[in-house]
Amino acid sequence: MKPTGRDRIKKIKGLINLLVALNRVIPYSINKRFFVMSRNISGNIGLLIRFIMLKNLAKSCGDNVSIHEGVFLKSIKTISFGNNISIHSMCYIDGSGVLDIGNDVSIAHATTIMTTSHTWEDQNTPIKYNPAPKKSVLIKDDVWIASGCRILSGITINSRSIVAAGAVVNKNVPSNCIVGGIPAKVIKQV
Repeated sequence: MKPTGRDRIKKIKGLINLLVALNRVIPYSINKRFFVMSRNISGNIGLLIRFIMLKNLAKSCGDNVSIHEGVFLKSIKTISFGNNISIHSMCYIDGSGVLDIGNDVSIAHATTIMTTSHTWEDQNTPIKYNPAPKKSVLIKDDVWIASGCRILSGITINSRSIVAAGAVVNKNVPSNCIVGGIPAKVIKQV
């Protein structure tokens, strides 16, 4: 059987832990700049560089977290990453209002996760200058978010669920189901 990425990582876990410890001496602001500069480094080297820095930038970060090239992470220090997570290219992930991602989560390309939104109650102020409340997002274990999804603030996606491609999630997602559409609705319950 051909070795998986997890198998290869296990072999060099000691080296990775050493590099994480060495990276810890770099001040947070400089580390964050390096992380942004590494955004477009492709291949396994790019994945490794981003993982090492993420371990010291995020609120918490488990093992085997793959941040692919071209991913934008806003407010990294309020994002928690579990184990075995992959976030694919062209995703925009906003942790301003706190974001917790569980274990075994795959987020496909071109997905947006928002923890802020805009209000429009003040009629005398342009919408873009109205308050932007922050609400946390919780993605529990064993979730697949397919490509091009939009996860809005204040949402919980419960365990063992799939968000179909192109869905806009504006309500909590129950466990053991597939949701899809705009707005997302349960299309299959297991």
